Amino acid sequence: MKKLALTLAFVLSMGTLLAACGGDKAAEGGKEAPTELVISTWGFAEDAMKKNVYEPFEKEYNVKIVTEIGNNTDRLNKIRQGSSKVDLIYLSDYYALQGAEEGLFEKIDRKNIPNIEQLYGIAKAPIGEDYGPAHTVAQLGLAVNSDEAKTPIESWSDLWKPELKNKIALPNITITTGPMMMDFASKVAGSKDMDTEAAFKAMKEINPGVVKYYSKSADLVNMFAQGEVVAAPMQDTFLGSLTEALPSAKYVTPKEGAYALLNTVNIVKGSKHKELAEKFINWHLSKQVQEANAKARVDSPTNKEVKLTADEAKGLTYGPDVVENLKTLDLRKVNKEMSGWIDRWNREIE
Repeated sequence: MKKLALTLAFVLSMGTLLAACGGDKAAEGGKEAPTELVISTWGFAEDAMKKNVYEPFEKEYNVKIVTEIGNNTDRLNKIRQGSSKVDLIYLSDYYALQGAEEGLFEKIDRKNIPNIEQLYGIAKAPIGEDYGPAHTVAQLGLAVNSDEAKTPIESWSDLWKPELKNKIALPNITITTGPMMMDFASKVAGSKDMDTEAAFKAMKEINPGVVKYYSKSADLVNMFAQGEVVAAPMQDTFLGSLTEALPSAKYVTPKEGAYALLNTVNIVKGSKHKELAEKFINWHLSKQVQEANAKARVDSPTNKEVKLTADEAKGLTYGPDVVENLKTLDLRKVNKEMSGWIDRWNREIE
């Protein structure tokens, strides 16, 4: 009886141990529990992102994706403070370069991300070969109310026309498109390259006629809809919202060229799932995923293998004739100059 009792106790204890070890598998119907991958992103078009990107990847690799939502600045600051468990972070190229220069990102192994080779040149390494590519591209051009524009608006310099005084809005220096404004202002003033003195000279000339320096696209759309402005620099991403509010709105690519806006994806320093994160980046860059997001009007594709009809491409930054002619800035120069630009802007412009 004593031996039987000891044997029974051993069997029960082993059963408990095995149940504990296999609990996660049992919960998943015999499969291992999914690996949690935390992604920091903007939260734009969440339903489409889940359908086209997250859920198929979860199923393919037995992953549970968790997202942290916010703007570029707030999310990058969380990484700086170490107050997040993020594995991957989506940022515009300007903010991504800050993170890379501060040592906040892992260096990627490009052999594990072969779909990079399918990207347009400007998207392959926007902040350097060691860091993540751009998964989407947009452009900064000109939005124009065609019913109210008395003369053709087809150049950045046209914003300085006397007839547009008190009829234009410009981006605030602190937002993503602010440095692009500094560049085209510099060129309007006659500089071949981005020159701070030339840019501020041109900005002082145009400043009295600016209705508002906007920080949110929604504010710009409202100003157009209410007839406060006739022309403004605007990302093509927001053209749909603008034309819905103002059917006479048109998008113009300035004859000097539009500016590229690149959104990148990077692996956060210290991630415990670096190889899985690289698989995810490769997944998001694939022709299949990029095409699905483009057709859902979530993102313009950076994968040059994506093929869209004229209707599907309407309103997107699409095709080699568009993407390969976009202008880019020297982001390292921008990062170096930005604090001085903001101080001077506050004193001399606003």
